[in-house]
Amino acid sequence: MSISFANPVAHGENIRSMARAMVPLLVGAAAYLIFLSIGEILLRDSDTLWQIRIGQWIVEHGAMPYTDVHSFTRFGEPWMSSSWLSQVLFAISYGWMDWAGPVILTSLAIGATVAIFMHLVKDYLDPARAILLVTLAVLESATHFLARPHMLAFPVMVAFIGGLIVAVDRRSAPSWFLLPLLALWANLHGGFVLGLALIGPIGLEAIWCCERKDRVTLMVRWALFGIAAVAACCCTPYGWNTLLGAAKILSLGKLLTMIWEWMPANFATWSFFEFTLLGLIGLAFYRGLTLSVPRIILLLGLLWMALSHARNIEIFAFLAPLVLAKPFAEQLGTLQTTLFPRRESPSRPQIMMLAALAVTVVGWASTRAFVAQHPFTFLESQTPARAVDVLQQRQAQRIFSTAPFGGYLLSRDVKAFIDGRAELYGEQFVIDYFDAVTAKDVETLLRLLDTYKIDATLLTPTLSATKVLDLLPGWKRIYADDIAVIHVRGERKTNLSSAPEAAN
Repeated sequence: MSISFANPVAHGENIRSMARAMVPLLVGAAAYLIFLSIGEILLRDSDTLWQIRIGQWIVEHGAMPYTDVHSFTRFGEPWMSSSWLSQVLFAISYGWMDWAGPVILTSLAIGATVAIFMHLVKDYLDPARAILLVTLAVLESATHFLARPHMLAFPVMVAFIGGLIVAVDRRSAPSWFLLPLLALWANLHGGFVLGLALIGPIGLEAIWCCERKDRVTLMVRWALFGIAAVAACCCTPYGWNTLLGAAKILSLGKLLTMIWEWMPANFATWSFFEFTLLGLIGLAFYRGLTLSVPRIILLLGLLWMALSHARNIEIFAFLAPLVLAKPFAEQLGTLQTTLFPRRESPSRPQIMMLAALAVTVVGWASTRAFVAQHPFTFLESQTPARAVDVLQQRQAQRIFSTAPFGGYLLSRDVKAFIDGRAELYGEQFVIDYFDAVTAKDVETLLRLLDTYKIDATLLTPTLSATKVLDLLPGWKRIYADDIAVIHVRGERKTNLSSAPEAAN
């Protein structure tokens, strides 16, 4: 008979290794539950309303939209949905669980993003530092965490670009398994062009840092991957037109400076982005961090994007740490692969699967219990329900409304003057709309009312155009509440010369 003793050191390392492997899953689950518990903050953007309506249209018709059918100002004009899969998922979840559905879906996407991020940095940072880093990333990004398609694509983006950076860190070509991720991204949201655009700069880093004798081979492999990636992006119902449709938003020119999420970052008030950026600069100086030239260019490119458009701050928040993780860990001596060597236990996959199953069961049970006691509601200021009831009773057909109200009109099957699809309406039309509703140019307001044969308006009480309409001859206020004011064409004699003053 022989007696053997397990190596306690190896056993302890296996336990630590499994515990570290579970951290991303647990932190992701915690992020999901946190955002589920405050789900109303995800339902504060009117774009959610028209995104769901388009998803419902796709499901109802079993077809993809190629022309606009939801507005009367652009009816029949070419338009493709670059986020069709996300819209369908939101529509199905909304039909299944009312507003709880989109909240759960978006919270799951946030949790998945956090888990993937934690998994990608776990070899470079200890769990405490990784949790601190992902918390800062979430806080920087929270203002753009909304129940909209970009959130469903967010974990796919982090996984895809993170996979490219992993290939760079290993001085190898990217895995071909990343291509299905890119194809999924292309169906979820038009932001997939970012992933396509970053293949070159990230690949340059791999070629720059590899052995001289391997450069040509590696360059060819990255080039082949880039060509395959272009083909993967076209694996959508729209085929090659997907690339053109996704890029159309970038041709809006001056309009991009007028839409809040496309405006430059604002450091006039304190923000987590400002705090994190200054902290990163200070840490780099303090520790004497050095990077390769391609990695510096990549980091500066991400920073330029974040400074140029506020909606890119979350991209910087989650991707910049991935770019810096390995160089930081190498120069600070915190590589976890050195501190905790990997020794795979035969039972580890089974344990991880059981842990994932347990987290899923507990998470779903918590979700059902919470949703049963907490009905979610959309932001009331974006849903002028009573005002639209009045308009439908009057059978108003051509309603001049604000873009946020346009999303709600679409959800009520009322054709809108304008909604959040800026790429459909075009730069000049949207600029004219802004000039009209702010009464910056009263003549533009009058021209739009006449050109589009408007028979009713639906505006907020504080808009300058609302005050102008109170004084315009031929228009009469018939309804007002804290959310919306309705004017209709009528016989009202008032001095038009006083209209501009009413806007001030």
